[in-house]
Amino acid sequence: MANVRDFRTRIRSVRSTQQITRAMYLVSAAKMRRAQDRIITARPYARKMLEVLSSLAARAGADRHPLLARRPEERVIVVVISADKGLCGSFNTNILNRARAFLDEQRGKQVQVDIVGRKARDWFKRRAATVRRTEVDLFRDLTPARAGAIAAELAERFTAAECDAVYLVYNEFKSVIQQRVTVEPLLPIPRGVFEAEAAAARRAETQEAPPPEDYIYEPDDATLFNALLPWHVTTQVFRALLESAAAEQGARMTAMDNATRNAADMIDSLTLQMNKIRQASITKEILEVVSGAEALK
Repeated sequence: MANVRDFRTRIRSVRSTQQITRAMYLVSAAKMRRAQDRIITARPYARKMLEVLSSLAARAGADRHPLLARRPEERVIVVVISADKGLCGSFNTNILNRARAFLDEQRGKQVQVDIVGRKARDWFKRRAATVRRTEVDLFRDLTPARAGAIAAELAERFTAAECDAVYLVYNEFKSVIQQRVTVEPLLPIPRGVFEAEAAAARRAETQEAPPPEDYIYEPDDATLFNALLPWHVTTQVFRALLESAAAEQGARMTAMDNATRNAADMIDSLTLQMNKIRQASITKEILEVVSGAEALK
């Protein structure tokens, strides 16, 4: 049976763990604020980029650039974005389970996996998936240039018809306590917005409404496509990485806060048990003294 000394040792151990989890919570809170500011800033830019491209494609034709070309999806690249570290709850588990489910849906196709993050790298080492490229420690210094290197290589392979589609699997940042696993097509560039705007223009012409305003482009539309579409791919990759970075810090904040609370509850429980044992020991000693005194009478 454990004595008072054993309980004191366990309480000190749990208290030390509690200090570590509290410190990690504070560090994640500081990092999360910076990551949240970056993603909130990047989202309007990415949205406006898509609006500009949709306007241009609806008037100039969405088949004018190789990054918009659609082919039967026989060769697919899946980019899985995980964290480099653990202690962030179910963050990595959720993303890897969703990646596994998506890869199961792609059976019968030639699927290659690009990995961002140590956790995904270690997980895929034990799987039979074909890993094409691995990036680790990317979130230590996440810049548009590093995201652009990844996007440029993917765009080059797609343009050369070495793959037919590219998908991103990542955690989208919703709030500190909520992250959503997202599977998002990257290439070919989704044309849903383009086609919707073109259809609206056709409906307006049919109803004898004034057609949408056209513009004189300088430079020409082909030059604009060549400049904007690769940058759009870079922007979407960078945004996905920022989303994952903010979601990771939010998940780690939640996990460390829960761990700190659980440590406090465990300390209270151990303290109660220690006090019960100490009280029982004191009561036993008193009974022994009283019994000895009675015996001496």
